[in-house]
Amino acid sequence: MPRFTTTLAVAALGLTISAMPASAADEQAVPGDEKVNQLIVYGNDPCPASSQGEITVCARKPEEERYRIPEPLRGIDSPKNDAWTNKVQAYETVGAFGTLSCSPVGPGGSLGCTQKLINQAYAEKKNGSDVKFSELIAAERQKRLSTIDAQAATEQKRVEQAEQAYFDQQKRQEAKQSANENQSGAATTPPSPPPSK
Repeated sequence: MPRFTTTLAVAALGLTISAMPASAADEQAVPGDEKVNQLIVYGNDPCPASSQGEITVCARKPEEERYRIPEPLRGIDSPKNDAWTNKVQAYETVGAFGTLSCSPVGPGGSLGCTQKLINQAYAEKKNGSDVKFSELIAAERQKRLSTIDAQAATEQKRVEQAEQAYFDQQKRQEAKQSANENQSGAATTPPSPPPSK
């Protein structure tokens, strides 16, 4: 027991002795022993000014890189860099056997394969190019339908003008015909009265 306490005391004394020269060196600030502060700044962010005993070095990167994964860590195919969603999905399939599990294990395991194929087909359909085509077709249809009201209004106006012209012509012909009948009736003798009894 005393030997253990002595070892601890010597270790504590060594720690305090080793800490003393470091603080003394900081106070003296010997040239060449400056602290170097390396920073990455993005876009137009200012680089902090250097202070006495400290050199500040800034590497400037474009604003688009601010929230991205650092370049050295991009594209590493390590299990450590796998997304948590992928890990959770992997854990969900662990122990998936039995009825409706699409596995050869357990009774009715193969019954889930149909549902798995259906889900996969819907996922492919949702992300497929035919969906994009249907969106393009719907947009083109909407564009064409937007001009139908204007076209219908101009066509209606043209039809109404044609009908009005037809009715005006018909009235003129009726007026001309009645005028002709009046002239022909005035030229002839008036009808004789019926014979009296």
